[in-house]
Amino acid sequence: MTNIGLIRHGITAWNKEGRAQGSSDIPLHEEGLTEAGRLAERLGGESWDVIYSSNLLRAKQTAEAIQEKIGSIPLHLDPRIREVGGGMIEGTTEAERLEKWGKDWREMDLGFEPKENIINRGLEFLQEITDKHPGENVLIVSHGSFIRHLLRELVPHTDLSSPLKNTSITKLLIKESQWDCELYNCTKHLEVKQIVESC
Repeated sequence: MTNIGLIRHGITAWNKEGRAQGSSDIPLHEEGLTEAGRLAERLGGESWDVIYSSNLLRAKQTAEAIQEKIGSIPLHLDPRIREVGGGMIEGTTEAERLEKWGKDWREMDLGFEPKENIINRGLEFLQEITDKHPGENVLIVSHGSFIRHLLRELVPHTDLSSPLKNTSITKLLIKESQWDCELYNCTKHLEVKQIVESC
């Protein structure tokens, strides 16, 4: 039985501007670094054995914040869990895409990474991880679109309608080759507790 914690990286400037990132190597925004720190505080109180991260900077910075808080946990970078390649739309906003290619831009051949390739690299990676870490708790820091592609494949009956938030954690459990989603898109570590002063 292997426990997997799937984490989306902290927010970037392009996230804030609504720009498609894909495989572009964008660092965390200052706000994203703060988010990563809050996530690290949360995970520091849990038991994790190893971290795997996309080799893109925004994921790596998020993973490093977690590693720093947890301590001697090993961190491995793996390009197989990079974000889905966005081809020609990388760096553009929705308004720019509509202006350049029209409302049917999603149906056009703009160099998007094929779905088959995304699923194949994701499943290959997860198979390797579950073989290598049986009975362990594994954190995987990756990207929104990539994680959602994987979840649709692994837990198709789970409600995935809400978009993955930055630094959200989704927990999967594999037992006897069956995947189960125990937690989806949780960002309780970002909730600000307001202190009400008495009059």
